[in-house]
Amino acid sequence: MIDVWQAQIKAAAAKGEKLAIRGSGSKTFCSPAATGDVIDTSEHAGIVEYEPNELVIVVRCGARIADVEKTMADAGQMLAFEPPHFGESATIGGMVASGLSGPRRPYAGALRDFVLGCKVLDGKGDHLSFGGKVMKNVAGFDVSRLLTGSQGTLGVITEAAFKCLPLPKAQRTLVFELDAQAAIERMNRWYAEANPITATAWVGGKLYVRLAGAEPAVKSAATNLGGEAFANDADWWRNWREQKHVFFTAGQSPLIRVACKSTAAWGDLANNADLQTIDWGGAQRWLRCSSTALPAVREWARAQGGHASVFRGAASDQERVATLQPALADVQTKIKAGFDPYNVFPSL
Repeated sequence: MIDVWQAQIKAAAAKGEKLAIRGSGSKTFCSPAATGDVIDTSEHAGIVEYEPNELVIVVRCGARIADVEKTMADAGQMLAFEPPHFGESATIGGMVASGLSGPRRPYAGALRDFVLGCKVLDGKGDHLSFGGKVMKNVAGFDVSRLLTGSQGTLGVITEAAFKCLPLPKAQRTLVFELDAQAAIERMNRWYAEANPITATAWVGGKLYVRLAGAEPAVKSAATNLGGEAFANDADWWRNWREQKHVFFTAGQSPLIRVACKSTAAWGDLANNADLQTIDWGGAQRWLRCSSTALPAVREWARAQGGHASVFRGAASDQERVATLQPALADVQTKIKAGFDPYNVFPSL
């Protein structure tokens, strides 16, 4: 399979043609528009190596996330960044390329924090290997993390190694009736108190707080925090992660993703949105708003040290992603040229 892709890339480079990389296609809505012949990664599947005692798993790009998580769960382990699938056939390659993390991200770490190594086919057809299979790797640049979230613009990620973590022994979700500003304040205060919080979300006037870890720690934190116990919380958090919650499915306006300081006040941002919810302890805000309000939302995010992008419903790549500052754009252009000198793959 690798040989076939190498030949395909070299032929496209020689002809000045473009290629599109696709696994299941579950995340094409939030990726750069791609044209040309397709490199189908779904057939390059399977787990290359898994040593639960070493807390490391090595997987090919076409492996389904669901299959990998099932194998790990049987061994009492998990991908701690809780990746969204957005489809039953979502693949590991698309997971790494999109760089998306789920509700556990601010408490356990982002996807890139758990990538130990990667193999990638660059725009010249060379099969490159970066990183390794150990927790501490100080040899060379940390290119594996650079490839995480590159959205298929630098090459075809063929294989990746991940750090695994044990599944928590206990889990409980608490619900609080709070306004948005009070929820932001409590999420930040409770996290600073070292409670075993693994997810928080405010939506529809309610704050959902998930606790997970050792049974005594979860029980003690639940008693101290109060709130109302929430039954079937695993299903709720899965729907939240997969954006099947009514907030994500009911709105007609574009879905805007805002990254900002976790302590950023509700304030002016709410005035530019038809609907808004708060995720990641306050550090991620989801908005439903018109395209005309997008400049004001992006300016608010910039003032808060963050950024805003159209996650779903963008009319174009230019609308989907905010313009980079000149210095960052220059770095990105040089990295792109290094990995893809013949511009075979899509550009951000």
